[in-house]
Amino acid sequence: MPQTFDVIVLGAGAAGLMCAIEAGKRGRRVAILERDDRIGKKILISGGGRCNFTNLRCRPENFLSANPHFCKSALARYTPADFIALVEKHCIPHHEKTLGQLFCDRSARDIVNMLEEECSAAGVRIFTHMDVREVRLSGGFAVRSASTDFQAAKLVIATGGLSIPKMGATGFGYDLARQFGIALQECRPALVPLTFSAEDRERYSGLAGVSTEVISSTIGHAPTFREKLLLTHRGLSGPSILQVSSYWKKLAPITIDLAPERDLTAPLREAKARRDLPAAKIAFHAALPNRLAERWLDMNPPSGWTNHALEELEQSAHHWKIIPGGTEGYDKAEVTAGGVDTDELSAKTMESNKVPGLYFIGEVVDVTGHLGGFNFQWAWASGFCAGQSV
Repeated sequence: MPQTFDVIVLGAGAAGLMCAIEAGKRGRRVAILERDDRIGKKILISGGGRCNFTNLRCRPENFLSANPHFCKSALARYTPADFIALVEKHCIPHHEKTLGQLFCDRSARDIVNMLEEECSAAGVRIFTHMDVREVRLSGGFAVRSASTDFQAAKLVIATGGLSIPKMGATGFGYDLARQFGIALQECRPALVPLTFSAEDRERYSGLAGVSTEVISSTIGHAPTFREKLLLTHRGLSGPSILQVSSYWKKLAPITIDLAPERDLTAPLREAKARRDLPAAKIAFHAALPNRLAERWLDMNPPSGWTNHALEELEQSAHHWKIIPGGTEGYDKAEVTAGGVDTDELSAKTMESNKVPGLYFIGEVVDVTGHLGGFNFQWAWASGFCAGQSV
């Protein structure tokens, strides 16, 4: 005989745990099925092991989706202040870093322990090592694993995306959506390093390890991001590039301002100033890391030393256009963009419009946050909303 519950949640990540907690508080008999040997593995590695669990500046504009309005309801119903209150209830020390990002002082393990304690208090049962083989709709949802069968009236898909397959990521949630006739937005790696073209790798791979603050953007209506750029042997990384990668389309250029609000060539335009390559290198060294300044001028020498030529040199440094060869893929992507089409779901409850009792939350849905705690806030918010409905 199958084990029977009111609600089955597939996936013990951030969204799934939050949903189960809220459902359990409302008296629902809840089971979480996790295919791995422990819960919250992605939480544990996040933020360098400190878990950037939310962002004080969270707004709908920090999220990318085919329907940019979809996330508004959930984010309004469960805010960063709500999650901070939960963290403080458990006396977890935390701090704010740059741009509103909140991190644990000690370890991401504090957040996982907190969620586990909340599950226990709400009567939620957690089953690990549950490799689900089949889901059927038969007088409710029948879920068959390798070892146990389960039955419930409500089923919540919180299986995450395709990013970081070495952590166990699979496309199972998308497969279930297809099984039930639910449309998907095309998936792609997001918050991911970009790779050089073969030509640019020859030019710039020697700069691996160089880091500097830049403003990055790509074509279309994508926002600009002023954060650090990191050059690697294979391409471009760092927060500014990871942010842009979520918006980048194949073969499109990205534009990088190497020296925001700096006038690199000002020293060359002063009265009686030298105007030659050594003087230009000294001027660029004052604003950029030395290796980057040297290579940039080698690759982009001024056409002359007139005021017009110096202005062209200035503009080229503020508008470095580069066409990446691609991305580092799901292996290095922090999240997956795309997923379950939001037109298929209720923005208030995350329930399928086509299949009553079926819910999708977290990363499996076509809502992708910027870097800096926003994806966790979407997980908490979407999980909360589903937990209030099931």
